[in-house]
Amino acid sequence: MSHPDTSVPTRPTTLDDPIRLLIDGEWVEGSGAAIALHDPSTGLVIGEYAGADAHDIDRAARAARNAFDGPWSRFAPAERARLLLRLADALEARIDEFARLESLNTGKPLELMRRYEAPMAVELIRYHAGWATKLNGETRQVSLPGEWHAFTLRRPIGAVGLIAPWNNPLVMAAAKLAPALAAGCTTVLKPAEITPVTAALLGELIVKVGFPPGAVNIVPGLGSIAGEAIAAHPAIDKISFTGSTAVGQHLQRTTASSLKRLSLELGGKSPVLIFADADLDRAIESAARSIFNNSGQVCAAGSRLFVERSVADQVISGIAEFADRLPVGDAFAPGVLMGPVVSAAQHERVLGFIEAGRTAGADVVAGGHAPDLPGWFVAPTVLAGTDPTMSVVSEEIFGPVLTTQTFDDPDDLDPLLRRANESVYGLSSYVWTRDLSRAHRVARRLGAGNVRVNTVTGMDPNMPFGGFKASGYGKENGREGVEAYTELVSVAMHLGD
Repeated sequence: MSHPDTSVPTRPTTLDDPIRLLIDGEWVEGSGAAIALHDPSTGLVIGEYAGADAHDIDRAARAARNAFDGPWSRFAPAERARLLLRLADALEARIDEFARLESLNTGKPLELMRRYEAPMAVELIRYHAGWATKLNGETRQVSLPGEWHAFTLRRPIGAVGLIAPWNNPLVMAAAKLAPALAAGCTTVLKPAEITPVTAALLGELIVKVGFPPGAVNIVPGLGSIAGEAIAAHPAIDKISFTGSTAVGQHLQRTTASSLKRLSLELGGKSPVLIFADADLDRAIESAARSIFNNSGQVCAAGSRLFVERSVADQVISGIAEFADRLPVGDAFAPGVLMGPVVSAAQHERVLGFIEAGRTAGADVVAGGHAPDLPGWFVAPTVLAGTDPTMSVVSEEIFGPVLTTQTFDDPDDLDPLLRRANESVYGLSSYVWTRDLSRAHRVARRLGAGNVRVNTVTGMDPNMPFGGFKASGYGKENGREGVEAYTELVSVAMHLGD
């Protein structure tokens, strides 16, 4: 871990505009308790707002229902597509402002926000705009007496609640709003209470480009209050949630009595399998970037390394050296590639896991401490000598912590895959090998909804994303992600005998 020049002459220190709620096309003050917002790079307060309470959620849900039953349902698919494309253009025109605000609110390095995440939000909206005109049913052949015309049609579910996480606020707001709106649904978006800033700015653009009142409502607030009210509200037909497994399980219980549709993208503890025949230079750098990107606060982060024993020393030391060189510091400092974790609570949690691993016998080969910096920083950490009995291996940490294990026989896949799949989670997995046959065999047997071979990227809007087991169910992105906001209707017309 290196410390670049931390002088930031144009660095913002507070929010210029207040955070309010967007309900039925109007900006209003929340009715709930005050929520402080912090800059994770310094730990200092940058603003405060009143969060949404149950009364605010009731107003937002009713506004979404009225918009769905009223003006939004009369928008032609091409009109919905045009609105989404205007929104993408408006976001792109102010992309630097979005990047700076998200860096201030989350601690993400500004350079990476500008280069990757903010443009990704633009592309997600543009991609999903194209689906508005392509949600079709199909004719079906039936074997009934007489003449029939049988077909299916897709229609929007209705008003949907979208509960977004704090780790990727702008991208996740775009990833949830765009498919729901393309499908013809109206929305109530709840950003995470500690990272609502870019969602609020996105709301300004939504109003400006002409979405009708009630089509998009944005209600930041506490999950236990605002999120709970969204999940329980009778006007909401579906919930899409990204966050922790524990909260996902709670939402299952909350929505059980109403049987409303539920999509859950939850935690992960993703394995990275590196075989000796892989391009090791690429594998080392990519494995390091996977776990240290966004300070490890990524549900799909490759946090459990399994490396063939014959190259284990080379791979583990290579990742440790990458960690030692990685520029860590203030999100606005030039050259920084890893910032802080998002909050004091997350900082304490990650350091607690590292200490638990050390106590259980893990060897710290890189990091393992909090750097001497203001804010909530954790040094990029590599732990060797770990095993599945340790909490650092079995539990999602959501921080820059890589655990490592070895395997011996690359041709005996059963023991390796048993260990790789030995997790309650099943979100993502990564395989590094030049052997095409092995890559296919491993990909088919890994217990994860997303498998990447010789890469840690591949997050294209056209590729469905979602997990198994405690990582949730349902898909985002691709055709499947848009169809998740629709109902399939079967129609059969008897034309005569």
